[in-house]
Amino acid sequence: MTTELRVLRQADWDAWYEMVELAFGGVAEAPEAAALWRGLARFDRSIGAWDGPEVVGTTGAFDFRITVPGGAAVPAAGVTMVGVRPTHRRRGVLRAMMRRQLDDVRAWGEPIAVLTASEPEIYGRFGYGIATHSLRVAVDTTRVRLAVPDGTDGVRLRLSKPDEARDACEAVYARRVAARPGMLERRPGWEALPLLDPAGERAGASPLQCVLAEAGGRVVGYARYAVNPEWTQAGPNGTVLLRDVEALTPEAYAALWRYLCGIDLTSRVVAENRPVDDPLLHLAGDVRRCEPAVRDQLHVRLVDVGAALAARAYRTPLDMVFEVADDFCPWNAGRWRLSGDPKGASCERTEDAADLVLSVRELGAAYLGGVSPASLAAAGRVVEVREGALEEAATAFGGSVAPWLPHGF
Repeated sequence: MTTELRVLRQADWDAWYEMVELAFGGVAEAPEAAALWRGLARFDRSIGAWDGPEVVGTTGAFDFRITVPGGAAVPAAGVTMVGVRPTHRRRGVLRAMMRRQLDDVRAWGEPIAVLTASEPEIYGRFGYGIATHSLRVAVDTTRVRLAVPDGTDGVRLRLSKPDEARDACEAVYARRVAARPGMLERRPGWEALPLLDPAGERAGASPLQCVLAEAGGRVVGYARYAVNPEWTQAGPNGTVLLRDVEALTPEAYAALWRYLCGIDLTSRVVAENRPVDDPLLHLAGDVRRCEPAVRDQLHVRLVDVGAALAARAYRTPLDMVFEVADDFCPWNAGRWRLSGDPKGASCERTEDAADLVLSVRELGAAYLGGVSPASLAAAGRVVEVREGALEEAATAFGGSVAPWLPHGF
């Protein structure tokens, strides 16, 4: 490969971002979206691959803090805008960028890297494991009835313009972050992402709308959505396109869903990204008519195995040795003794015999508690050396709620 890797400069942004758009189909983003991503981008954490005057590869890394089991917020590199020019595929450009980026992440002292993948099979060879999944629902509101908890009628709902409700919604979101692994602290500037609503990308739907749930004089929940009206010979058949919904109480959550399912002139609510254990599945009387579907979401890579495993808590006490394979980041390879419980953990190198043998990819998949080591073992990707170790690890790594990434990046 003859390309040169260098840190992104302000003057190179337009060419660099055009390369990103080319890699994702060549359709230019709306000016509002392009401006938002330029404002959020970290130029000093972004890399371009250049072949002479031409940008042939791109990747960037946001500086996130992500919730891990136990509620701590851990620094994480949010890998983004990865692309290679079609003329330069299969020439080592992507591998070179991943190599440089993971070296940088290690130097920054961030123990994990995370990404969402356009094609999930790409990143496993670089040590990323699929750690969270997302739920899509399409609720047939003409047939689904909600069994809401007592007290729901005491929640007051109020429509608000999304920008005027931003601070109230962000306050609710901030209180939800520590409760679910995989959620991202909203860093300055990111509060604009949920409000991004280019008119040219609505595909016939309304502008973004917002409803607030209030109880005791304070906002305890919100939903942001659009309505796509449709009329057939039989009458109205519109769709509610749910962008996000969060609440601090079961009553507020149920009230918001009851509202969404009862919007006039609509017959369905579609949500593309909900947790796989969303309470809606228990509120709905006929879950089949919610058409639940699951897909991969957040991919996790442990850049520093010891620091990453020590940064989270564990549901039950454990003390075991992992033998880790990591060809791409060889500083992680070897045996690690993990000792942890619900209060915290330590993880250090050891020469003791291994209890479990696995690759860093499997550790990334299990890291947030949504993928069981036992499930990975059933696929032949984790080997139990000491009898009983697999059950211990599966129990300790698990959590009371499924991990979930609330928005892409």
